Amino acid sequence: MVDNIPLKNLPQDTGWIEVVCGSMFSGKTEELIRRLRRAQIAKQRVAIFKPAIDTRYAEDRIVSHSGVSLPSVTVSSAAEILEKAGDVDVVGIDEAQFFDLDLVRVCEELADKGHRVIVAGLDQDYLAQPFEPMPQLLAIAEYITKTLAICMVCGNPANRTQRVTRRSERVLVGAADSYEARCRNCFTTDLEQVSRAE
Repeated sequence: MVDNIPLKNLPQDTGWIEVVCGSMFSGKTEELIRRLRRAQIAKQRVAIFKPAIDTRYAEDRIVSHSGVSLPSVTVSSAAEILEKAGDVDVVGIDEAQFFDLDLVRVCEELADKGHRVIVAGLDQDYLAQPFEPMPQLLAIAEYITKTLAICMVCGNPANRTQRVTRRSERVLVGAADSYEARCRNCFTTDLEQVSRAE
């Protein structure tokens, strides 16, 4: 078993795409880091990328909400990943929802060249709508891991990201100051009802 993939099902002489998705606070980045560290321990060459918009914890590292991190390269576009990946075995990409749909082409091209591509990101936005380009990546991935958080209201499994401010732009980079994990019963799209502060 390698990263939840049975050895008999592990691709040979080809690249592939793995997607780790879920709500905020569900451990997506920690799972991405776990897989990338295992690849590094196995002496595989690894390149790690994150979008320039995500400066919450560090500009040159992917960082989980619990503080686990790995050095990364910041890019402004998905196309830059192709330019900077170089001759590696594994490509890790965090916060995929902050890239445009070109990320799908980039991941396909990397996998077609023989790379193992591991992508992590939110599969739903704050309105519980599919968050592009994640649906398209899920459709083409060989392996998918859906992570769940714990609802911060009732303790049930949570697969939604509840915005707790009145701001309504689709992309709002934040952490516990702006979001909570919620189950489907406790989730609401009524921002007036959940807003804590501006």
